[in-house]
Amino acid sequence: MNTLFEHLKQLRENELYSNVAILADMLLSIHDNSAGMIEPEIKLNTLIYYGEAAYILGKYRKAEKMYSNALQYKKYLMKSKGLSKQIEGQKDILPDNDIKYRLHFCYIRLNLNDQAIQTLQSIPARQRSAKINMALANLYRSSGNERSAITAYKEVLRECPLALEATEGLLKLGVKSTEVNSLVMGTPQLSSIEWLNLWVKAYAHSQTYDYPTAIVAFRQLLEETSPLRNNSLIMVALGEIYYYSGDVTNAKIILQQAFSTDPTCHRGYGIMATIYLSERAAEDLEKMMPLNWHFSEDGDSEMWTALACLLYSNNSLSTAAYFAQRACLLNPKNVEALVVKGCILYDMKKYQNAIVHFREAYEIAPCRYEPHKGLVDCYLAQNHIKDALSIANNCCKADNNSPRALTLYALVLMKEPVNNSKAKALLEKALNQNDTYLPAVYLLAQVYEEETSLEPAINLLQKQINKNPTAKLHQMLADLYARSGEDEKACLHYHVALRLEPNNHKANDGLNRLEHNNETADTTIPPKVGLSYINSSSDTEGGDNENNYEIAASDSDHYMSDD
Repeated sequence: MNTLFEHLKQLRENELYSNVAILADMLLSIHDNSAGMIEPEIKLNTLIYYGEAAYILGKYRKAEKMYSNALQYKKYLMKSKGLSKQIEGQKDILPDNDIKYRLHFCYIRLNLNDQAIQTLQSIPARQRSAKINMALANLYRSSGNERSAITAYKEVLRECPLALEATEGLLKLGVKSTEVNSLVMGTPQLSSIEWLNLWVKAYAHSQTYDYPTAIVAFRQLLEETSPLRNNSLIMVALGEIYYYSGDVTNAKIILQQAFSTDPTCHRGYGIMATIYLSERAAEDLEKMMPLNWHFSEDGDSEMWTALACLLYSNNSLSTAAYFAQRACLLNPKNVEALVVKGCILYDMKKYQNAIVHFREAYEIAPCRYEPHKGLVDCYLAQNHIKDALSIANNCCKADNNSPRALTLYALVLMKEPVNNSKAKALLEKALNQNDTYLPAVYLLAQVYEEETSLEPAINLLQKQINKNPTAKLHQMLADLYARSGEDEKACLHYHVALRLEPNNHKANDGLNRLEHNNETADTTIPPKVGLSYINSSSDTEGGDNENNYEIAASDSDHYMSDD
């Protein structure tokens, strides 16, 4: 039997894992059927090799069984007289802690995180290496045990000060940057590294929602004189912060640059996909998916989110929801996946299920705008105005009264006409902060129109068209001109709107109404008229931030009701 085991070792050394699994299975059968033919240490190593081969081959249940059997068998041997010393003297037998570490990976792959935690916790604290503490910290954090996660992350940094994922984990859990900095920069050899200190500060500012300061710090890390210029991970971090702060245009630019620099980088794919989804850029979504990526059960959470967005953009709602759920299972704290699935359920009119997902996203990231927006949409769809007002008010507090938060609050207020004056004040405040924020422009124009103040509405839209013409701006302006009796100007802007967006139904309906009311053919503007209104860089509405907080692609007219 020693000869067979030597061949098993040879197969393992040559990484012929499928062959290892077959021969190991046969060796174990021989042991079961012929007691005493295989020495105890050989059986123990056979179990370990079988577990290793099964894990590498993706057969996690088999691997879990073999590693568990190995631990139980070793425990039995250590209690047996005459065998314990024999086992302890074998240098090539994997230590218990290493077996448990491998076993915890099997549980993670099987989505049995509680068992993974229990397995690692069974290792005495003094025997836990940095890798075991790191694994425990991540598991504690995902299960909501923040205090234990902080303790474990600190243990990792005490042993390995440049474990930057542990540094990021501590900052995300609210540990002060000064304390984290002391753990990272406490080593004399590291204290003089300027970029490391700046990196810690940048992440610390991002976790306290001081986005402007964080953006400045990350941009410094990417300057031409910086040793980290063109680093894709820092670009992604900067893109994420731009997105969180509501600057979708810069987020898109930076993330595209990051993925161009490193096509294998998947962090930030979920955010990039939601940006493309809001712009209805299905072609860009398709280009995001690597040609050699296999849609296996073990895909990357970010990639599943991007795939969900692609299917969502193609109106395959059920399949998109499945892929979003896959992303959530792989990473329960994937806010983008939760928001996307919530939006899909919203489009399917499953409002209560959507609320569950938006609330889960809110609990993970209470200062993020998107979960607030999703909850408001669901409550408005069910005509729960008070609940929507409460969420919108919380959004203003969480997002520091940003233009998008103020606009969201105004949107809810406008559902009750008596609140139009309050909504108007909020929208004007939003435009004072950012005079090109189109969702606020659309709503304010609607408020003016409802007040029959057509001239201020026309002036507001015309001012925006001069800055950044979009199909919706032209269509709305045309509606106002038609209402004020200026049919020629209305006709012109309807034509421009249709050139920018041929499927703009409101513009097409408005033009048909004009032609019906004015049966003379000379009311139709020749195709060349109005071309001066078209900005070649604005052929689509994707770049105008019109839908910065519109994830649901089918909700394009959300800010302009038909009333």
